[in-house]
Amino acid sequence: MSRIRSKDTKPEILVRKYLFSKGLRYRLHSTKYPGKPDILLPKYKTAIFVHGCFWHGHEGCKYFVVPQTRKSFWADKIEKNKARDKKNIIEIKKKGWNVIIVYECELRSDKKQKTFVKVLNKVKNTVS
Repeated sequence: MSRIRSKDTKPEILVRKYLFSKGLRYRLHSTKYPGKPDILLPKYKTAIFVHGCFWHGHEGCKYFVVPQTRKSFWADKIEKNKARDKKNIIEIKKKGWNVIIVYECELRSDKKQKTFVKVLNKVKNTVS
C-alpha cells in the first residue's frame, strides 16, 4: 500500500497531457479547494478529479472489488472515501466551480479517446 500515490498517478498524467495538448492550462493539487482537485482549470472554473476505481468505490466497475480479507474494514474505508468525495464536491460547487470526475477504468485503452473528448466537451461547455 505504501507504493500507492495520491498525486501524479498514471491516469492523472494521461488526462493532464491530453488537456495540455489541446491548449488548456491548469493548476495542480490546489490546497485552496476542498479535496485538493487533481486538475484545476481557472479560466473555465472547472475542477477535475481523477479517481481510482477501488479507492473511490466506483459502482458497477469490474475493477472495484472489496478484498476478501478484512471486508468490514475495507467497506467502511471506501464508504468514508465516497462520503468525503461527495462533501468536497458540494463545497467546490458552492464556490461556483464545475466538477468533472474521471475514473481510472474510463482511461483504459478502449475507452480513453471517448473519455478525453467527453472531458474536453464538458470543460468547453462551461464557458458562458
